[in-house]
Amino acid sequence: MEVKINREIRSYTEAMFFGLSLRQFFFSVAALAVAVTLYFLLKPHVGAETVSWMCVLGAAPFAAMGFITYHGMPAEQFIMAWLRSEILEPDELLFVPENVYYEALKDTVAKNEKEALRKNDQIR
Repeated sequence: MEVKINREIRSYTEAMFFGLSLRQFFFSVAALAVAVTLYFLLKPHVGAETVSWMCVLGAAPFAAMGFITYHGMPAEQFIMAWLRSEILEPDELLFVPENVYYEALKDTVAKNEKEALRKNDQIR
């Protein structure tokens, strides 16, 4: 008997139905339901090949929601985080450089520039 142990304990998921977690099983059933519904709705109107592609495209988001994780977030948490950061609360970061050295010596630089201009005027 062999028992697999994950290196990272947080990545452990319990297999409940057919080797899938409850979340994966739920979204797999949802994807299957969407595919079957699309098949029966579209079959009288379009050809078999088109219906099969539409079923695949219709079921894919639901299947992906059950299996995809990004930075430890399930798909719906990632989508909400993306919507929040990109659409609901977009912060436009504006970079305005500040030259501290120039600010400290601004008076001296201005004085030297005036003297240089005066010398140029005297030379002409």
